Amino acid sequence: MTERPRLRIATPDDADAVSRVLRASYGALMKPAYSDTVLDAVLPLITTANPALLAGGTYYVALLDGTIVGCGGWTFARPGAPDAPVDPKRGHIRHFATDPAWTRRGVARALMERCITDAEAAGATTLEAYATLVAEAFYRSAGFRTVAAIDVPIRPGVDLPSLHMIRSAVPDPAD
Repeated sequence: MTERPRLRIATPDDADAVSRVLRASYGALMKPAYSDTVLDAVLPLITTANPALLAGGTYYVALLDGTIVGCGGWTFARPGAPDAPVDPKRGHIRHFATDPAWTRRGVARALMERCITDAEAAGATTLEAYATLVAEAFYRSAGFRTVAAIDVPIRPGVDLPSLHMIRSAVPDPAD
């Protein structure tokens, strides 16, 4: 039986390890869906740990054999819109990644279960995600449905083709 990852709330001290996981994960796992041109433009901008997430109390790291091998979290604040009004019923899945050497071992699943449980306990009835094109099956397996294909602005002139996905605490009868 595979060891279940141990989860804990991330702290600012985890920045280097989280950035390492983001670089390894996104650099390898996004290749099947994105051109080198897109990856060259976005990877330097999305593979650094977000200090606000690390300090927010709802971002987690997954450890196996004492090493951080995955990360992810949720917030009520919408990604890319820090000044937008917060909806206390709508949570947002944030900056998920698993080191490619540790995929298929329950790391991302454990992180997602923790996010769903904690977000719902905090009052969220809906969770949203801006998923990469390669992550759609994973999010679907966690109860999300695809709303639309979108381009997520990373910085002016650099967008990442993605999927807007939603999961409701009460399942949609159309699913």
